[in-house]
Amino acid sequence: MSEVSYKEISNEEEGQRLDNYLIRILKGVPKSHIYRIIRGGEVRINKKRSQASSRLHAGDVVRIPPIRTSDSKEVFVGDALAKRLDECIIFEDSCLLVINKPAGIAVHGGSGLSLGVIEALRKTRPDLPYLELAHRLDKETSGCLVLAKKRSTLRVIQAQMEARQVQKTYWALLTHPWEGNKKVTVKAALEKNTLKSGERMVLVTEDGKASETNFKLLENYKQACWVEASPKTGRTHQIRVHSAYLGHVIVGDEKYGSLAGEVEGIDNHHNRLYLHARSIQFELNGTKQLFQANVDDRFANTLKNLRARSLVSNE
Repeated sequence: MSEVSYKEISNEEEGQRLDNYLIRILKGVPKSHIYRIIRGGEVRINKKRSQASSRLHAGDVVRIPPIRTSDSKEVFVGDALAKRLDECIIFEDSCLLVINKPAGIAVHGGSGLSLGVIEALRKTRPDLPYLELAHRLDKETSGCLVLAKKRSTLRVIQAQMEARQVQKTYWALLTHPWEGNKKVTVKAALEKNTLKSGERMVLVTEDGKASETNFKLLENYKQACWVEASPKTGRTHQIRVHSAYLGHVIVGDEKYGSLAGEVEGIDNHHNRLYLHARSIQFELNGTKQLFQANVDDRFANTLKNLRARSLVSNE
């Protein structure tokens, strides 16, 4: 069992929620245990009981109670995963780490997953004093994922996200050929719902949160279409639900209606979701930052096969 420790909050750490701060520094300790010690009053800020949502300020002193070794779960990162993530790095400097996240890897642990991208990178890059996700991608979505190496960098990016100043584009392969205008804007409010089966889904409802996505046709096929989607808001599953709202489900998206292998020319036995975060753009230190991620070989080969089999005019 460790001893009681006291941590003074630096300028770089200011502004974080208490729970997020503890999750970051108490590597390997289950979130459930962290919330338990906060609720029990064992974690204190400046000798006072605090809430998980309490914001930290520079100079604050956080009391952390003894943590039993059994409370911590060592994160193990296999050589194959470590190598794969290293090969996925698009850009890195003193402020940012940008990767082309592979499909099928979660961005963080939880819900039965012992680790995700953030846990794996923290483990394989112990020299980094700070590393946090600037945003998230669904487990099955591939593409641009930005991580901040400084708290100040994270604040700048997240402030731009809240102001809707971060520009993102996604590539998606949709069922059914595209008809009508090449460019379409979907404005359909979205709401999270839990079905009777217990499954969580996002639905279009009048009482949902305002949501907007711009779609642009890139290529049209006899049974499918390749589009670029630019979300103006950042709701959960927004592109997936708005695509279905248009009558085009993302290939491989079983949650919102697509059956694997239903499009001729697509081998989708592994149920890959054909949604890729193509680019992200924001400002940092007065300079525009634009990062792009190429699709993986499987996605690229699928487009090549569709092109050869069934490309139709975009006119």
